[in-house]
Amino acid sequence: MLRSFLAPPVFSALLLAGTWSVLTGSSMVANQNNQSNQNNKSNTNAASNQNTQKNEKNEKVDRNQKAMTSEQVAELTVLVYGSRPVLAQIRRNGVERGRITRFISDGKIEEATYERRFVRGESADKDKIRLDQKMPTMEYSLIFGEGRLWGVINGAAFTPRQEAAEAFLSQLNHSIEGLLRYKENGATVNLVGKDKQKGLDLYILDLTDKEKRTTRYYISARTFRILWLEYEEANSGSAPQKYSKKFSDYRYAQSTLVPYRTVLMQEGKETQEIRILTVTFGVKVDDALFKNPQV
Repeated sequence: MLRSFLAPPVFSALLLAGTWSVLTGSSMVANQNNQSNQNNKSNTNAASNQNTQKNEKNEKVDRNQKAMTSEQVAELTVLVYGSRPVLAQIRRNGVERGRITRFISDGKIEEATYERRFVRGESADKDKIRLDQKMPTMEYSLIFGEGRLWGVINGAAFTPRQEAAEAFLSQLNHSIEGLLRYKENGATVNLVGKDKQKGLDLYILDLTDKEKRTTRYYISARTFRILWLEYEEANSGSAPQKYSKKFSDYRYAQSTLVPYRTVLMQEGKETQEIRILTVTFGVKVDDALFKNPQV
């Protein structure tokens, strides 16, 4: 197992402070005959100097309070999650285990345990991922490799149902990893703006991948953690629907930041909850796990 002795990254904001000097100077000439006029002129000059000082101060504040760019927000987020070099080193492969709870439309609840093993490629389309799921009535695996998706059950390969395939690929296409690896994946980012929602100051960032899929990220302006993301998707030929993923229970795993709880919402209704029980990065993953048994 690869061990890392890097301390968890700590983000600190630097505040730029400006100083101003006030230029004042006047000579008072005593004159008994026009004392009143001199006083009026002095008051006028003082008011003028105050206005000038106020304008200069506002100009300097505006110059110092530069807005964040989309790339700055994205890069600070990557830094908080561990930095690009650390993420590439630590998360190049690993094993994640946890529980999945699905809320079916008819009111039923489906629970499963899962094990996700992965090997990271140069970009997301070159990743290798195997998701083994165990439910009370069945066990099966979904495997992604070389840009293709297939399933394995009882040692035999099968083609996943369209609904299952779309849900699996959607998890990959709209994820935290999508933003953390946006450069490697050739995606672009655009800062929509800064907003305050639910009492939180947020940066809102749009990411568009090479396939023109867009994911909107809501990032804490204080911690630069991704709190939730939103996207629209049309599954199985249906009209586009709105989805969101909420991330919580953040913990450090080998110097990288991981949300241990993810909730998926569809049209405002909770459809799935994933809870990580354990995650270990840097373990050797047998390449045979990603082989199609029919090839």
